[in-house]
Amino acid sequence: MKFVDEAFIDISAGDGGNGCVSFRHEKYKEFGGPNGGDGGRGGHVYAVADPNLNTLVDYRYSRRHDAGRGEHGMGSDMFGAMGHDIVLKMPVGTILSDVETGEVLFELLVPGEQIMIAKGGDGGFGNMRFKSSINRAPRQKTPGWPGEKRSLKLELKVLADVGLLGMPNAGKSTLISAISNARPRIADYPFTTLHPNLGVVRVGPEQSFVVADLPGLIEGAAEGAGLGHQFLRHLQRTRLLLHLVDIAPFDGADPVAQAKAIAGELKKYDEGLYKKPRWLVLNKLDMVPAEEREARVKDFVKRMRYKGPLFQISALTREGCEHLVQAIYQHVHAQQVAEQPVTEVDVRFAGGPADEQ
Repeated sequence: MKFVDEAFIDISAGDGGNGCVSFRHEKYKEFGGPNGGDGGRGGHVYAVADPNLNTLVDYRYSRRHDAGRGEHGMGSDMFGAMGHDIVLKMPVGTILSDVETGEVLFELLVPGEQIMIAKGGDGGFGNMRFKSSINRAPRQKTPGWPGEKRSLKLELKVLADVGLLGMPNAGKSTLISAISNARPRIADYPFTTLHPNLGVVRVGPEQSFVVADLPGLIEGAAEGAGLGHQFLRHLQRTRLLLHLVDIAPFDGADPVAQAKAIAGELKKYDEGLYKKPRWLVLNKLDMVPAEEREARVKDFVKRMRYKGPLFQISALTREGCEHLVQAIYQHVHAQQVAEQPVTEVDVRFAGGPADEQ
């Protein structure tokens, strides 16, 4: 299925039903009084975060979504029925913003989360509502209120703890297939990955994190070159970036120049994204003779002037992958703990002010 991370929809909540003007008409009961009921409420439009969805492709071809209108009120004190609600299922991580203003209105961040994105109109009052001691036969009624109507832009940003980035053919798909349950397409040519792939990495019982493999970046990506620029937004919600570098490019390119080019594209696209924790991972060590590895790695670090965490792996043979996975989990887990709110505990000591009478 083609990956679609952006769509536009028009939604319309149901209008409320009109109130009714009616009077009791029964034999031998003159001046029976008003009995016109209220109109029914219009249907609401809800959005729900469905963890089983990973694209917005359904909304690329189905743009209009209308909830039901409330029924009009009737005589004999009968209120109109409510209009039917509609529920739009969307992937977790979907952002809903107003098309005209660009304002972000809603975000679906929690699986199963349901929010009302358009409120149905209230029903109008029937004439029984206007009955009083001085107005025994009211003929007033009110129309139903219109439902909310919106034009929305849907934008999907995948929710992953770790994002993989690098040049095309750096080995990102091979790595995610080696450490997670994802099975992306892998080939020996660049741009094999055409859409993000998510994989769950299980470290132990109830210990896991989510990793995202994005299409490869090239120079000029921030300005729209290549495929990866379309998906840079997905890195904005990650806790950690893994920058994969091919230590032995088949075309003889300089790994340092490639790594600096990717870092430059991140900075051009989003300063906040550039400042995220980013670890360098030197991949394809199996392509380098064992006696040359240490010298080549030292040369890379020296010319890159890199002082952060550095990992040396071979995604194909899985050499060094276990150490990398453990380090990632420790980092992600520490951030999760730091993000949890601190609950205040009320501690009272015997004999203190709280115990004084």
